[in-house]
Amino acid sequence: MNLEKLFNPKSIAIVGASQEAGKVGTVIAKNILELGYVGKVFLVNPKYDQISDARCYHKLTDVEGEVDLVIMAIPAKFVASEIRENMGKAKNFVIISAGFSENGEEGKAREAELLQLAKEHDLNILGPNCLGFIIPKLNLNASFASGLPEAGNIAFVTQSGALAVALTDLAKAEKIYFSKIVSIGNKMNITETEMLDYLEKDEDTAVIGMYLEGIEDGVEFMKIASRVSKSKPIVILKAGKTERSQKAIASHTGALAGSDEIMNVAFRKAGILRAKDLEEFFNLIGFISHNKKMEKNKIAVITNAGGLGVLTTDAFFQKEIVLAELSEKTKQALRRILPEEASVENPIDLLGDAKEDRYKKVLQVIEKDSEISAIICLLTPQDQTPVEKIARVITRFNAKSEKTIVASFVGGKKVEKGIKKLRMDNIFNFAFPEGAVSVLDAYYRWNLKEDSHDENFSDNMNQGRKDHVAAFINFARAENRHALYFSESRKIMEMYGIKTVDAFEVCVGEALPVHNNFPVVLKVDSDAVLHKTDKQGLILNLKNQLELEMAFQKMRNNFPGARLIIQPMLGRDMEIILGIKKDANFGPVVVYGLGGIYTEVFKLAEMVIPPFSKEAIEKSLREGKLGFLFRGVRGQKTYNVSELAQIILALGEFSQEAGDVAEFDINPLLVYNNGNEAVGVDVKIII
Repeated sequence: MNLEKLFNPKSIAIVGASQEAGKVGTVIAKNILELGYVGKVFLVNPKYDQISDARCYHKLTDVEGEVDLVIMAIPAKFVASEIRENMGKAKNFVIISAGFSENGEEGKAREAELLQLAKEHDLNILGPNCLGFIIPKLNLNASFASGLPEAGNIAFVTQSGALAVALTDLAKAEKIYFSKIVSIGNKMNITETEMLDYLEKDEDTAVIGMYLEGIEDGVEFMKIASRVSKSKPIVILKAGKTERSQKAIASHTGALAGSDEIMNVAFRKAGILRAKDLEEFFNLIGFISHNKKMEKNKIAVITNAGGLGVLTTDAFFQKEIVLAELSEKTKQALRRILPEEASVENPIDLLGDAKEDRYKKVLQVIEKDSEISAIICLLTPQDQTPVEKIARVITRFNAKSEKTIVASFVGGKKVEKGIKKLRMDNIFNFAFPEGAVSVLDAYYRWNLKEDSHDENFSDNMNQGRKDHVAAFINFARAENRHALYFSESRKIMEMYGIKTVDAFEVCVGEALPVHNNFPVVLKVDSDAVLHKTDKQGLILNLKNQLELEMAFQKMRNNFPGARLIIQPMLGRDMEIILGIKKDANFGPVVVYGLGGIYTEVFKLAEMVIPPFSKEAIEKSLREGKLGFLFRGVRGQKTYNVSELAQIILALGEFSQEAGDVAEFDINPLLVYNNGNEAVGVDVKIII
């Protein structure tokens, strides 16, 4: 999409412009006419010849020449016909009107008609059911929100117009400035993906913030976001973590929320910073918009309150950033300038009587430590604390320092003026230190471009292998089966280099042969019995031919029309579950975790979204929930991380090549730390 004329129009028509108090068309017309926009403005409404001092056209077709942008604030039932009539006049539309997919079947039909028009005639349509947009640099408020924020470098894209109004109002007090504020509403035609693609090239935008209730095309979104996030931080506040909020989303914008856990995995893979709540979202976009890159993870904390320092120390738990270990040289320098009772450890406690000179001297000492990348300045307003003078010291230091400086002045009226001073000089103040630590950690991780965000891997599709898998699936479908037999699944796994246990099939009508190697396992192999243990379709540890014959007869009676398979009873060391989940947003997701009795007790499972590299999987295994297997626990030998990573890599390839597979799992995969090869015991491929 070419959205340049939409967001940088030289001429705007407002269809539904009005002069009636309370009308959306009245507010939009007033905003565009009175806030300094210098382009041409055409008001359109058959009820008026003139609105204020401006001419009002009865129809858009009465306007001479083409128009860069048309804003529609008319009843939903008239929107499609209005666009159809004026497609030769304009290619860019903003539909403020509600009454579309968020409003029942009739609304969905209206939206489908609009989308068809957009596709057939190459139109750009923002909305419907949106607030509009604001471009402060152009003095353009093409929305029904009041006022005009100051121009800055944050682009805010939101599905909630009301949230845009609230956030921009809050931003004024916090000195946070925007390049663009765009309400995408139902995002029928212009989605979050198109906005990312556009904002990547927008020179006025350095940080992209988004409030989303759903993602339209997760695969394409990740592709674009992975590219954009390498140059511009993307901060997303994603709603829909619970079943109740997901239902609320459906009634609000018609969006569908995907699995929240998978959403986290997708965001990490694409290098997106996900805010856990509105406060953190606001902190992240505000902080990043003013700060330099953080290339090291060592942080210094200075405080005039010991308790606040302790709480800040706790906030570093399980973070990538760490409290710096101060060198003896730094400690000696601190001892020379601080009272004997002060602490020269990190956090550095300046004591409750600290004035601006103490803050200044300590900051100068820390500045010399090249290992420290950021400083958190804490303050509580004690009786002898000159808050404004300390704020001035911090701002002057920040102007000359290469380090990232943040503050947390904790208090109310006593710290108001000091915080205002910090804001004026672009130092972000956090209400509480935990927020400062979380934001610094998130920003450091973005600078690392961690996980597969910074990988240059390719999607290696093996067409021959894909065709072989399809042949097995088509054969099963021809027999009206919903799952593959174990023998078929075993052959498919062999194509991907995954070893499975030997098995002997006994088809319907065949007699049980004499078996020589015991103990063995007897299983039913049927698409009607997918959960074998629950249906008594699995009998373990059969020690001789007599036990096998008795079990065979019992299984034949219970499952008269099913195949049976006999497998050796393998020694069990560690059991792993591997699976593929099809996500509505992001496609196939590979799941792996501890199997056996540990599955439900510990719930140690991870998810990864293909494509990925073997190196990324090894990193995930070592640093994730299964990391203890590869470090050795209480003298146990470590398991082979390379072997398991290769199996997961193969499943990633299988998930992309087997598009018709609805569900898949290996449960369990037996892995060993004695040199034996990992082997899949049960493989389930559901189509």
